[in-house]
Amino acid sequence: MAEPIIEARDLGIRFTRHQLRRAKLRELFIHGGRRQPQRQGFWPLRHVSFAVAPGEAVGVIGRNGTGKSTLLRLIAGALIPDEGVIDVRGRVAPLLELSAGFSNDLTGRENLYLVGSLHGLGLPFLRSRFEEIVAFAGEQVRQAIDTPVRHYSSGMKVRLGFAVIAQLPHPILLVDEVMAVGDEEFRAKCYATMERLLAEGRTLVLVSHNEADLTRFCSRGLYFEAGTLRVDGTVREALDAYRRVPVTPTPPAPRR
Repeated sequence: MAEPIIEARDLGIRFTRHQLRRAKLRELFIHGGRRQPQRQGFWPLRHVSFAVAPGEAVGVIGRNGTGKSTLLRLIAGALIPDEGVIDVRGRVAPLLELSAGFSNDLTGRENLYLVGSLHGLGLPFLRSRFEEIVAFAGEQVRQAIDTPVRHYSSGMKVRLGFAVIAQLPHPILLVDEVMAVGDEEFRAKCYATMERLLAEGRTLVLVSHNEADLTRFCSRGLYFEAGTLRVDGTVREALDAYRRVPVTPTPPAPRR
């Protein structure tokens, strides 16, 4: 069997948040009643193990707050685990926060070159693909390409970011809900690009709440619940597990 291109072994990461605790009587005298912050940790992911083979397309499924996006950031190297190991044997094309790295003071053209270079694309390559990238981003972006991106809508930034990142030759694609953004024409471009990249043998890890996208692109599913990997099977098995978990209703707001 081929060596896994992504491998997690007992993976875990701990986040820390501050909470204000109630002041004790003694603290009223010592600190003048000022409450002291108390660090409290939680584990968005813990004891997670799986392996992804080259060319595999895996959907990551679960409700909000179950660690899905955190997992993608661990794979991308944006986060460092506190427990276990995540081995990634190949460069990553992160279709995550697509406007990350943009400078609001620079134009769309300047940001195209900036973001591309941050991901290892050379200036000659970007110049040769400039028209193709801008055409993919759409006519609205083309008309504003020499305008500072502070004047862009969030959708325009996402379209330009996707157009740049889709040029990366890296073997691993990490996608986080990006195909849910934009109009129907842009989504059709995203789908066609994803299918082309997968046909080239890329490896895909896709976070999505869209069942049609998950079943269209993925054959395998990882279902997460409360930061724990509960199901590692077919995408249908993972979706069935997702549906079996009842949604906790939001309690009504108290009357004033």
